[in-house]
Amino acid sequence: MPIDDACGGTICPEELIRYRNSFATNPAYRTALNAVTKTSVVAVAQNREAVVRANHTFSHMVKAGAVTSQNKSGRCWMFAGLNTFRMAACNEMNMEDFELSQNYPMFWDKLEKSNYFLESILSTLDEPADGRLVSWLVQNPIQDGGQWDMFVNIVKKYGVVPKETMPETESSGNTNHMNDRITCKLRENACRLREMAAAGADKAALGRRKQEMLEEIYRMLCIHLGIPPVAFHWQWRDKDKGFHRDGLMTPQEFLHRRVPVDLDSMVCLIHCPQASKSFNTLYTVNYLGNVVGGQIVKYLNVDLDVMKAASVAMIKDEKPVWFGCDVGKMLDRDLGLMDMDLYDFDSVYGTSFGMTKAERLDYGHSQMTHAMVFTGVDLDDDDRPRKWRVENSWGDKTGEKGFMIMTDAWFDQYNYEVAVEKKYLSPELLTVLETEPVGLPPWDPMGALAGAGQ
Repeated sequence: MPIDDACGGTICPEELIRYRNSFATNPAYRTALNAVTKTSVVAVAQNREAVVRANHTFSHMVKAGAVTSQNKSGRCWMFAGLNTFRMAACNEMNMEDFELSQNYPMFWDKLEKSNYFLESILSTLDEPADGRLVSWLVQNPIQDGGQWDMFVNIVKKYGVVPKETMPETESSGNTNHMNDRITCKLRENACRLREMAAAGADKAALGRRKQEMLEEIYRMLCIHLGIPPVAFHWQWRDKDKGFHRDGLMTPQEFLHRRVPVDLDSMVCLIHCPQASKSFNTLYTVNYLGNVVGGQIVKYLNVDLDVMKAASVAMIKDEKPVWFGCDVGKMLDRDLGLMDMDLYDFDSVYGTSFGMTKAERLDYGHSQMTHAMVFTGVDLDDDDRPRKWRVENSWGDKTGEKGFMIMTDAWFDQYNYEVAVEKKYLSPELLTVLETEPVGLPPWDPMGALAGAGQ
């Protein structure tokens, strides 16, 4: 008889006795109890065979610099974005390695997100403050996370600078206090703008007040991150000891002269198998972005084979690939290993964990949390991926000096998006890119931002 019939929907004493006896009479459960009460369940469940077979040899690799560190911040998407073209800058300047400032785009992203948030508040004045939409907007207006198109917006508008031109600060690598104060101020700003509107203020008055608010945010960002350079002197020695000097440059001039990238050639592919989505369809997410007037976040939903083929083609052409995944699942941080066979939780708990990728998205168990870069792939004799080489931004203590391994089976389950050049797509998919994107609500799982820190 079902429990709800026997016990009226409660947990009754008779069922508790049955639970206890079932556990006590099973030696495997007792063994799991003895192990897990003394050590971490992930250590108990770790599959030694998966650990032993992992190796950092790949059939195809892309040149990469020394691994970077985002420290205690959620800037993975920026680090990954900058890492996709730092080697192009190295080649342009004949340097062995080179690092772009991650603090510089962070400053502008925070300011632009603040403006984007306040503009969203002004566009939703008719919505109730305790309604789902406004509650969603004020939940996390200045978080560190982002998406590929948001990265492109910042780079296009503000350019890039060498790391030495705007180095790290305490707050750039440890953003909690800065985010807390700015979030507090932005929520207050939202309250005041809505009060003004309710009192009859016109659009011009609201706009003037918003600009005053942004000046305060700019001031707070300068205190935490430093003043972003308007121009800087750039000179360097190449790997052959040759000296070069460009003189005074703006960040935009530096981008166009020394960082040869074509951001307009890129497109973001996603794999979202939810029944509510369709493949070969272009999507966007309402109220997701950072630069007002910039390009909107757009995703082309494709089959896994399309996503993999484009990524492999990029790597074969010695181009790194930005991607977004749910990094916390089936991961050993120290080993730098993402493997679906890494942990045998089924044996430990005596039950199976059988949700599909679509079901995990539907029921909130998975979403994109982190962005990294593919810098290699291991293809079998039939040219199919076996595993992927991953450049992370958690410093050099993870994996092999900061480089990680992702099995292809893990890619299937927890990788959600890649940024690739359009030329690697079929003519049919290029046609889809010209269609009007389908708008998703801001709380859709595809609206998740990459922002996993160390």
